[in-house]
Amino acid sequence: QVQLVESGGGLVQAGGSLRLSCAASGRIFSINAMGWYRQAPGKQLELVATITGGHNPDYADSVKGRFTISRDNADHAVYLHMNSLKTEDTAVYYCNVDQLLYYKDSKLDQKYKVWGQGTQVTVSS
Repeated sequence: QVQLVESGGGLVQAGGSLRLSCAASGRIFSINAMGWYRQAPGKQLELVATITGGHNPDYADSVKGRFTISRDNADHAVYLHMNSLKTEDTAVYYCNVDQLLYYKDSKLDQKYKVWGQGTQVTVSS
């Protein structure tokens, strides 16, 4: 069974920092792009940041200069370091994997668009 497990959300005051973590569990062979999305109450899901297998990041304009995405390929994990948090960053944050290869019954199989369960980030004023 392959799944993404997130941790690190919580309540923080505006201007504070949080670090989100997401690790893929299962017999993972490789993962290509990984990313973070968020959904605020009453709003659509939006992309926050992505990072390629070669560690090339990309960010939404709203978080550039404040958030940093990183990954550990050996641990099949992705992180989101969030600084200078604003109340408008309040949302449920979801980890996403675009495509991964994993061992299923001793053979390689692949999954697309794998999502974590989400972790709540609340920024108070």
